Amino acid sequence: MSELVDIPSPGWPLEFGVPGRAGVVIVHDEYGRLPYLESYGTALAAQGFHVVVPDLFDGKAAVHEAGAAELVARVDEGFAQATLDDAIGFPRAAGATRVGVIGLGLGGRLALRAAQSGAADAVVTYYATLGDDEGGIIPCPVMLHRAAGDEFDAFVSRVKEHGTPVTQHSYAASSGFANATVAELVDPQAAALAFARSVYFMQAQLLD
Repeated sequence: MSELVDIPSPGWPLEFGVPGRAGVVIVHDEYGRLPYLESYGTALAAQGFHVVVPDLFDGKAAVHEAGAAELVARVDEGFAQATLDDAIGFPRAAGATRVGVIGLGLGGRLALRAAQSGAADAVVTYYATLGDDEGGIIPCPVMLHRAAGDEFDAFVSRVKEHGTPVTQHSYAASSGFANATVAELVDPQAAALAFARSVYFMQAQLLD
């Protein structure tokens, strides 16, 4: 039996806030675009942003680890990256001159890869970096939220050598701590603190 569930508005990005404002794209983790991201997007939009939340898994999501593993096994990363690139284009087409990306888990990797192309003006990742085989300059400021056990030092050293400004925050919480839909993952205190830090970072980088 499949561990996957259907989500509303499959394959189409959710939008929050006023078009024309600075944009922020939120890229979901391995579990897909679950309901907590609607609350995240609404709260972020209230801080002055036009928020876009794409669906990288074509209408599917998971609420258990087995389902997330199934989604990761079947994801087409080329399609996912193209979907993210299109989402970054939404706020720019609406008049935004600056766009940031917040990526969680798998979405964090994709966010950093998009930044390598110059598509983003700021990036925040949760429990995600790029591997040694995904080298390249990231020409915008980066904030990293590190879960317990994350090994980010090599990545941070590499991008700093290329001149990328990097801010790091560590949490005594497991990977997935911001996923409020999956009870066994979420750490409310860590999630709230990471959100506040992400808002401050994006305001500093994207708002005049």
